[in-house]
Amino acid sequence: MNVPKIPIGEWVEGLESWLETNFEPFFDFVKLVVGSVVNGLADGFNFLPPLVMIVLFTLLAFWIGRMKMGVFTLIGLLLVLNLGYWEHTMDTLALVLTASFISIVLGVPIGILCAGNKKVQNVITPVLDFMQTMPAFVYLLPAVAFFSLGVVPGVVASVIFSIPPTIRLTNLGIRQVPEDLVEAADAFGSTPMQKLIKVQLPIAVPTIMAGINQTIMLSLSMVVIASMIGAQGVGADVYRAVTQAKTGVGTEAGLAVVVLAIMLDRMTQKLAKRKKKE
Repeated sequence: MNVPKIPIGEWVEGLESWLETNFEPFFDFVKLVVGSVVNGLADGFNFLPPLVMIVLFTLLAFWIGRMKMGVFTLIGLLLVLNLGYWEHTMDTLALVLTASFISIVLGVPIGILCAGNKKVQNVITPVLDFMQTMPAFVYLLPAVAFFSLGVVPGVVASVIFSIPPTIRLTNLGIRQVPEDLVEAADAFGSTPMQKLIKVQLPIAVPTIMAGINQTIMLSLSMVVIASMIGAQGVGADVYRAVTQAKTGVGTEAGLAVVVLAIMLDRMTQKLAKRKKKE
């Protein structure tokens, strides 16, 4: 018995063509804004001499994580500079920070909506499951169709891949707020907005920060994949080394990604712990 194939691929391509035709001005606007932000950040990071930027990053790391974090940042960034990947590492940092910022701006409000309405949570949860289990390469195809090649489709694909932890843990953090505190806020006549801002969000901040930490790490994991569609940065160096079978170059470029990953991970973890103690 021959069962007709369900034309899912044709439906998706039809939807893609319809979106390209009818939302082209919107995609152009997004491309302009996101591209300007990424390029602006990259120019800013590369504006000052590398040694000055290393001192600034070290001071920031010392303020957040004290001596251990500051020493690692100093040594790690000096290694990146010595290997010759400073400019590309700053380009990658700009891409990761932009993708993470967009994920947080979109993800936290969606997480709050999920925490406040179970029907919204029931709709959003399977979408997040789909986003996290679909191979990341698949996101590159519509991103390139809508935004062409370059850094913007890389940012868009990174946002799709990395936003679920922020949504999930914002939802979880608010739902874990003790009921007696919520009831006390209700008893004092707090409005839903006052209850959210003054009771639920402050208590949920450590959990939300854990989600943001995961979002940043997932954004960083996309840099090599994003380089396949023209996103510049140290990910492009790794991809180029892989295609040319240059193990040494790939290891050096990979070390720059590792330094960046550990820096961002430890900083966000320290911030989360600091909020928890408060």
